[in-house]
Amino acid sequence: MTVSQAQKYPMTWEQAVDWLREQPDQTPLVRACFFDDPLLEAARRYHAGSEWSAVRELLPRLPGIALDVGAGRGIASYALASDGWTTTALEPDPSLLVGAEAIRTMAAEGELPITVVTDFGERMPFRDESFDVVHARQVLHHARDLEHLCREFRRVLKPGGTFIATREHVVDKESDLAGFLDAHPLHHLYGGENAFPLSRYLSALTRAGLEITTILSPWETDINLYPATLDDIRLSLARHLRFPFPRLIPTWYVHWASRRQTSPGRLYTFAGRRP
Repeated sequence: MTVSQAQKYPMTWEQAVDWLREQPDQTPLVRACFFDDPLLEAARRYHAGSEWSAVRELLPRLPGIALDVGAGRGIASYALASDGWTTTALEPDPSLLVGAEAIRTMAAEGELPITVVTDFGERMPFRDESFDVVHARQVLHHARDLEHLCREFRRVLKPGGTFIATREHVVDKESDLAGFLDAHPLHHLYGGENAFPLSRYLSALTRAGLEITTILSPWETDINLYPATLDDIRLSLARHLRFPFPRLIPTWYVHWASRRQTSPGRLYTFAGRRP
């Protein structure tokens, strides 16, 4: 957080999450964000859930060496390590609640060999071509320098390696950003949220030298849908269309409608490779 941000916002990220956890009416959101304790149980729930199952489909078939960028509490690091990946978690926040110490504690309790490094994605302390996979959950939209972060993704990836960036907030124009931030449950407390136009993400990735092979809009994958489901989306569409049989709405129509969404902050997932 910059000095100006610290003057404007009353809390750190850790304090904002702690505040959210104390609100009785926010329990579903806390669980959906995997902010609940015990952390090891939350990580196991993530690993067993539909979001990670969909992420797994984007990963190479055989486990190798993986970097989890902006690892947060380490739920994706846990999932990678549980699936057999030699995993490094990169997380700049040292916090015991939402950062590096939380990951170390969870990894020790879960008896998983996760290496934890406390640093920013824009200055990864790793050698070139170190990883088979670079994974980032809800990270690109927090970047201090999106283009530089994407160049770091490419630098540390081995040739032919896979990058996966999930659940990235998208806005269509600058005026949409203010509305998205105003509606966010924690931004007013710590000031760390952001979103970019879809074209900015795609440009940053491709100009970094990465080949994008997968672009998934909000309703095209359980990665973006969680904790909602495809049945929830079909029900919402059926109500909008006044159609009495939600389950008869075909998946292709859901995807067509998804790609035409304009709601500020909607989620996208990107995957691809370093040529």
